[in-house]
Amino acid sequence: MTNNQIKMTIRSKSFDWGKRTYLMGVLNVTPDSFSDGGQFNTIESAILQAQKIVESGADIIDIGGQSTRPGALEISLKEELNRVVPLVQMLRLSQNICATVPISVDTTRAAVAKAAIEAGADIINDISGATFDSEMLPTAAKLGVPIVLMHIRGTPQTMQQLTDYQDLIGEIYQFLESRVEAAIAAGIDKFNIIIDPGIGFAKTYNHNLKILQELPKFLSLGCPILVGVSRKSFIGNILNQPDPKQRIWGTAAACTSAIATGADILRVHDVKEMHDVCRVGDAIFRR
Repeated sequence: MTNNQIKMTIRSKSFDWGKRTYLMGVLNVTPDSFSDGGQFNTIESAILQAQKIVESGADIIDIGGQSTRPGALEISLKEELNRVVPLVQMLRLSQNICATVPISVDTTRAAVAKAAIEAGADIINDISGATFDSEMLPTAAKLGVPIVLMHIRGTPQTMQQLTDYQDLIGEIYQFLESRVEAAIAAGIDKFNIIIDPGIGFAKTYNHNLKILQELPKFLSLGCPILVGVSRKSFIGNILNQPDPKQRIWGTAAACTSAIATGADILRVHDVKEMHDVCRVGDAIFRR
């Protein structure tokens, strides 16, 4: 349903926006992420999980060294680099199927983005819409790589106290529009920009539902849309399910909704299950 029919090629993989839904598999190498913190924070466990993600059908591996859950404390630049860069290097040197799969680095720091791209990553995924670090947009422009610009208010420490919107969809739209314009002004090719409305980031339960219901309104920005609903608390609220790992089928329903309303990329933890969801959803909604 997207109005952006431009193809993007990343590490020899073609992304033909609008033709099907692409999966970004989450790989958090953190001790404190909300759903899987501490599970993959060694090189060995992270490489095994990356291989599982790809074998399950992911189109992109999204590596994050800084937790962005509500209330997460910021780590040092050195610590984030130490978590992310060696893993990217090892995946690129590996002899398994991960060696040629596009890698996204989930960071708000230009220095981490630059080091990760130089180590072999391909995409920058910035939850701040490149507002936390003034060097992010110039860095992405110089590197010539795709960048995901997400909507947020405040920081992970403060965002859940900043949910008072006069016009939720309009304000998210204006933010993303301004960030796309800033990215282009910094020298980033429009075709290298992906947008994300930021489900769960400075959003209430009802806000998250409204974003999914009104996702088509973001199509006019002319960029591929990434949606991240996986295991999030609004699904837990609906299901009365406090354990994020038990929210797979709720996630599946939210992903189906996103496919129906124009998402191009889904950022997910449970890749195998969501791969099946995408195949069926695409057959229904993208005919």
